[in-house]
Amino acid sequence: MGLRSLLDVAAPAKLNLFLHVVGRRADGYHLLQSVFVLIDWCDTLHFERRADGRLARHDLGAALPDDDLCLRAARLLQAESGTRLGADISIDKHVPWGAGMGGGSSDAASTLLALNRLWGLNLPRERLAALGLKLGADVPFFIGGHNAFVEGIGERLTPLPVPRAWFAVVKPPAAIATSAIFGSPLLVRNTEAVILAGFLADTAGGFGRNDLQAPAEAHCAEVGVAREILQRRFGNARMTGSGSAVFARAGTGAEPTAAMPADLPPGWVGRMCRSLEQHPLVGWAPD
Repeated sequence: MGLRSLLDVAAPAKLNLFLHVVGRRADGYHLLQSVFVLIDWCDTLHFERRADGRLARHDLGAALPDDDLCLRAARLLQAESGTRLGADISIDKHVPWGAGMGGGSSDAASTLLALNRLWGLNLPRERLAALGLKLGADVPFFIGGHNAFVEGIGERLTPLPVPRAWFAVVKPPAAIATSAIFGSPLLVRNTEAVILAGFLADTAGGFGRNDLQAPAEAHCAEVGVAREILQRRFGNARMTGSGSAVFARAGTGAEPTAAMPADLPPGWVGRMCRSLEQHPLVGWAPD
């Protein structure tokens, strides 16, 4: 009869260790270079197979939009595979919205991986990644399963071994629309392309920058405040992705080099995270 349910399915967030905008395509999409690293700040999803083909989402925590990326991912996989099965999808949301940490994209990727298994489809990882790209530029990374050097609009992935490290992450309440960042006149769009060897040769952990940070701080002062808080404590801080979350490296040993600031402003969230060597669902699709 096959699987009836998949419970406690992890959807980890990511950090952009750097993010450079190196050009722009004729269709308006920006060309990026970045290193994406998985961290242990995760959403948790539960999947129950349905025989009637219906897809239903149940929010165990904060209410999500009516038509979120998980439902869109499930519908896309149904259409691609022709399956008549459906699913109840329950989401326990922990990764903050609008943070630049890929929470929604990660949920969509875990949905594709889980339903591919729950429905017995056995589609290969490459095909799932192609479907994921239709949902969002970050989705293929989470399907790929490994930390990666990312190029293009997010579709070109080079798996990258990144030593495990601690990261202090702070998210102010504000969420920043990606369109506001990429439409800003402050955005640098011609950063010189780098080669992977340059990142690997940087042992201090300060390689590159986030080209989206200047327009984000101009749009939302809280991003700059968050950066200053972590800069004072850890000596290095930058924004991740296009959202409002800021992170700082906190060492590679058994314990972080310093504790998270305990006096964050009301409504802010902060967490000491550990990077992951690979995605928890890395073996859930054939290569």
